[in-house]
Amino acid sequence: MENTPAFRSPKILRWSLIIGIVIVLNLFYNYTLSLVFSSPDHNVFCPVKQINIAPETQDQCVTSGGAWTELPRPTKVGEASGYCDQSFACNQKYQEASKVYDRNVFVTLVVLGVITFGASLFLVNFEVLSIALSIGAVLDFLIASIRYWGRADDLIKVFILGVALAVLFWIAIKKFNLKSERDETKS
Repeated sequence: MENTPAFRSPKILRWSLIIGIVIVLNLFYNYTLSLVFSSPDHNVFCPVKQINIAPETQDQCVTSGGAWTELPRPTKVGEASGYCDQSFACNQKYQEASKVYDRNVFVTLVVLGVITFGASLFLVNFEVLSIALSIGAVLDFLIASIRYWGRADDLIKVFILGVALAVLFWIAIKKFNLKSERDETKS
């Protein structure tokens, strides 16, 4: 057999493969998380009733788990002096459950992103895979932040991101220092 140079794929094919890996990796992570963590269902916390009778007084409203809002203007005789948000208590419980769910997903996605980015650094001999994993990790961080950022307490944001940043710095320093040492040895 004749020695032929290694097959060099056109750049568009390489980048198509990289983009495909990035997309499928993040779909895989997010779909798997939806199987591991059950997303709270609003209808479980606040079931829809077929017949809904609105409370007319503040006491009836609060007793049924609602929040009463007084109207700012005087009412006519016989009119209600306010209105009732009947789903107040169940919405509070749903929001708390959603916050815990979003926090768990955020932490898991950040951890997966750090692991993925670390793997990309160790697979530098496989250029397409290394690039795809590093871009996939960055997209993973972005998705995690978008999903949870608005709900996260400031201390949780700082702690999780600080840990992730420290791990990424540590990996980058270890990996690139080893590479620099190898390059210097070859010279």
